[in-house]
Amino acid sequence: MEQAAPRPRPAAPGGGRVVVVGSLNVDTVQRLHHLPAPGETLTAQSSRRAHGGKGANQAVAARRAGASVTVVGCVGDDADGRDYVARLDDWGIGRAHVAVSADHPTGSAVILVDPSGENSIVVAPGSNGAVDAALVTSARAAIEAADVLLLQLEVPDAAVVAAARLARAAGVRVLLNPSPVPHDPSPALVAVLAEIDLLVVNEGEAGALGLDQADPRVCTTLGAAGARWGEASARPPTVDPVDTTGAGDTFAGTLAAGLAAGRTPEEALTAAVTAAATSTTWRGAQPSPS
Repeated sequence: MEQAAPRPRPAAPGGGRVVVVGSLNVDTVQRLHHLPAPGETLTAQSSRRAHGGKGANQAVAARRAGASVTVVGCVGDDADGRDYVARLDDWGIGRAHVAVSADHPTGSAVILVDPSGENSIVVAPGSNGAVDAALVTSARAAIEAADVLLLQLEVPDAAVVAAARLARAAGVRVLLNPSPVPHDPSPALVAVLAEIDLLVVNEGEAGALGLDQADPRVCTTLGAAGARWGEASARPPTVDPVDTTGAGDTFAGTLAAGLAAGRTPEEALTAAVTAAATSTTWRGAQPSPS
């Protein structure tokens, strides 16, 4: 794999430094009258392509919240990959550690959305599967200089484990959104889960992982009820949602940015809940760069 040559990016005045190790996908979003039942065939009301991937979604949210952001990830040597690199540049997100794979297409996802904004998602990892410990190690300096490392599970366990260990050794705060929930996590990932500073989960993920939501290391999103982290809680503003795709990613990225900037848990939680609610008022996981 080769790495895309970086371009200069503007600093984020007053913000902290966030490194995101994660996925970059090109989404196909199809709007339906209702989500399909098993065996049911439906005709989409509309279909469009958009930028997504949990890693990139969270990076964009952190950037929008004022952080200086660097992504560690991989795209394919294809039109989608080149487009995504340009997208990161438009956002002012550092991509010196975004590799280009000649062996895998850029990751993709199909997102089905019903009229209420609820969604179902199927992901094809593509080049995200090429994010490995060696790529993470090449980003050691960026990770060690970060205020917060933000992780998810749409890239291989080895990359997540390597990044978490580098950050922990350097005293960098580590946030993990353990999504998608691993059905057969590696022993190394299980060991690292016990060392993460903060696990950001929804109620379903908390249940699937057997997490105690009262644990101060667990921050739980509660949908329209907001979020809870230890003794801190926050409720979202009232909005009219059109698409919930990426709301959880917006929450995680905004929370990471708030903590990187030195905000209190209450302040960071309130900002994250507000940003997540607002994100449901536009279509797709990411807004367009302004």
